[in-house]
Order: sequence, then structure tokens, then C-alpha cells
Amino acid sequence: QVQLVESGGGLVQPGGSLRLSCVASGFTLDYYGVGWFRQAPGKEREGVSCITSVDRNTYYADSVKGRFTISRDNAKNTVYLQMNSLKPDDTAIYYCARTICTKVVVTAPPKILGSWGQGTQVIVSS
Repeated sequence: QVQLVESGGGLVQPGGSLRLSCVASGFTLDYYGVGWFRQAPGKEREGVSCITSVDRNTYYADSVKGRFTISRDNAKNTVYLQMNSLKPDDTAIYYCARTICTKVVVTAPPKILGSWGQGTQVIVSS
């Protein structure tokens, strides 16, 4: 079964850090760009960051630039999102998905390859 499974979310205080993981199964992640997306309560889903397959170019939404870092470990078929200096506005369900990774991913409504997974909940609150 082709799927991506997100994990690593949780409750964290403002200023704290979390690392999200996105593990692929049923296919090799090497050949795909991967994006992280999020959906906050009452808001549209938005692109947070993405990473290309070969060159590992990365793109970030302005709201997370300088605080979040996306990376990939193809040997583990996994993409990560390191989130530092978290803010209450980062509270959302975070999803990963295969995507054609360009600047458009973090500036336009999400377009992905395949379907959405369950996501992982991130809550930033004191």
C-alpha cells in the first residue's frame, strides 16, 4: 500500500521545538518532491515547506522561514520537518505529501500527488 505516515506532533510551549517525521511505505521516496502542509482550525490547508527529490532544494512559507527546516533521508525513506521557536499560530494538523516542489507549493493552495494521510497534531500553547 502506497502511503505516507506523519508522526512527531504534540503539545509544546511557545518557543519550543518539535521534529515531525514523514515515513513512506509501498514506494521509494527518492524520486519525489515532498511537502509539508498544515491546516489550522477554521482555516484553509496551506503549504509550509517542500524539498525536491534530487537537488534537495527547499522552499518555505514566509511565516515559518528561519524557524522551520525540512530535510530528507532517502535511506530511511523519510522526510523531516524540524520546527523551532514555535508560536501559537503554528497550531495545526500537519500533513506530508508527495508534490512537485516549487515555490508555488508554499504560496498557492495545495496540489499533491496521491491522497492525504491522517496528519499529526501540533499544539503550541502555554
